[in-house]
Amino acid sequence: MSDYLEFRLLKYILAVAETLNFTRAAQRLFLAQPSLSKQIRDLEIDIKFPLFERSRDGIRVTNAGRIVIAYASNTLRERDEMLSMARAVHLGEVRPLRLGFSSFINANLLQTFRQSYEEMFPGCEIQLASGDPMLILQRLNQRRLDCAVLTMPIDTGVYNVQQIAQSPLAVCMRSDDTLANRARLDIQEVADRIKIFRDPELHPLAHSRLVEMFSDVGIPLHLEHSARTSSDIQWMVKAGYGLALVDQLLPLESGLITRPMAGINWTTDTAFVHQSRADHIALPFIERFLQEDWKNLHRKKPASSSVRPQQLKLLI
Repeated sequence: MSDYLEFRLLKYILAVAETLNFTRAAQRLFLAQPSLSKQIRDLEIDIKFPLFERSRDGIRVTNAGRIVIAYASNTLRERDEMLSMARAVHLGEVRPLRLGFSSFINANLLQTFRQSYEEMFPGCEIQLASGDPMLILQRLNQRRLDCAVLTMPIDTGVYNVQQIAQSPLAVCMRSDDTLANRARLDIQEVADRIKIFRDPELHPLAHSRLVEMFSDVGIPLHLEHSARTSSDIQWMVKAGYGLALVDQLLPLESGLITRPMAGINWTTDTAFVHQSRADHIALPFIERFLQEDWKNLHRKKPASSSVRPQQLKLLI
């Protein structure tokens, strides 16, 4: 069966499923009804199960047919999206992808995203915009941005959210701190020294989650100093205002180190976010690739628990 015939048959199957009538489906497809019926019947013989049950009262989709019809719908939609995207790239009609991000997003993750997007859609531009998470979400709502890379949690009732990276949280301290000699830290012992946090107003949902994490291990969160950027957090740690929890993969300024925590699995999670009503032509492609990459990442079994965690590589 040729690829062309396969796509054509998927279109035929979908038309019959939507009309539940071979005559009306044939009219929609500009085919003779006997020809359509024969091609569907030949396919059912070939795959060795029926897609439709015929009776005097009409036709209905079989349970097995529902699976094939769902595949046909997704495949034809993705084919149409692919052709539209390729045509837009050819004509130079793809507008810049406006991507927002917060200062707490790993810069290497953004760089990988940007390079991969440009490789996937040659000649298509990305325009970056940094800002506080709440501001970025506001711009998404106002359609001033097409998408964003933000730390989780994000309200999935309002936005399409696809997790793309996960990295352990670690305790950030000065290199000359007495704790620097330890390989791992007990959160119960160091909690009262963790006093520097991201400003709760920047991302209220993330701060609420952090409070819950502390509460789960029976520790109150002592927020004495708040920061609006990762650089501010590192400066406060260097200045001796306390310890901080940071992404273990965060590039550190000189004079700072991180140490993992023993016995708990706290992570910083990063997501690709866009409005459900977003209309940039590239978004369906980006989302599908990110979903597949995230699945592939979790299918791989880690070789060792001591392996240094890696951020997800996008669109590869």
